[in-house]
Amino acid sequence: MSEGLCQHCVSGVRHEGTPEGKIEKIGGAEAYIATPSGDYDKTKVVIIATDVFGIPLNNNKLLADTFAQNGYRTVVPEYLNNDPVPEDAFDAPGKFDVGAWFGRQGPSVWKPVIDSVVAALKAEGVTRIGVTGYCYGAPPALYLAYNNISAATVLAHPSLLKPEDLEKYRDESKVPILINSCETDSQFPPDFQAKADEIFKGFAPGYERLYWEGCTHGFAVRGDISDPKIKAGKEGAFEATVKFFKKHL
Repeated sequence: MSEGLCQHCVSGVRHEGTPEGKIEKIGGAEAYIATPSGDYDKTKVVIIATDVFGIPLNNNKLLADTFAQNGYRTVVPEYLNNDPVPEDAFDAPGKFDVGAWFGRQGPSVWKPVIDSVVAALKAEGVTRIGVTGYCYGAPPALYLAYNNISAATVLAHPSLLKPEDLEKYRDESKVPILINSCETDSQFPPDFQAKADEIFKGFAPGYERLYWEGCTHGFAVRGDISDPKIKAGKEGAFEATVKFFKKHL
């Protein structure tokens, strides 16, 4: 259903706040790491597979911090070859050449990073990994689930997926999955949402899909929280993600 990225993938609103985590190297890769302030289970980690804006976008760092505040050490790998979409794309809608950027990215860029980060986490003693993929981060999240490396998968307004990807997930993965979907989303539109429900019907490990009315692609990361429906969707999707991780991680 999705051959490339859309303009909603490179638009949004900046969120205010001061990040509390640190940029560190893990498995040779740069990552933003947010650590709980109190005691926490060192065998569990949440990996955030970010949207196209990556670590530089404050929103993504704040998201990691919030997972840490809920008790999970959270790792945000830099898997965009140090070439994230610049934040100023927000300020000039439709001007950024998302096609050209997309041509420089892809699995050959992000897979080695994801593999090295996971190997390093396992070497540290991590045995349970929850992965949450936002927009562009959906394929990396599915990649770990296909290989049954992760223990729980959450997608929010996923990009770059086709029904065949979800069918492969159903057939090859034993990892429970939650999808946060929304009303206006060319990447994961209503017909694809219905198709996902059909594909995952009876999926034994567990399948949930939530629908956030009045929200647009990107709402869970870059949504305009001055809009009550988008604020409710962003906060609700996050709460559902934490609940899903507490159940399955």
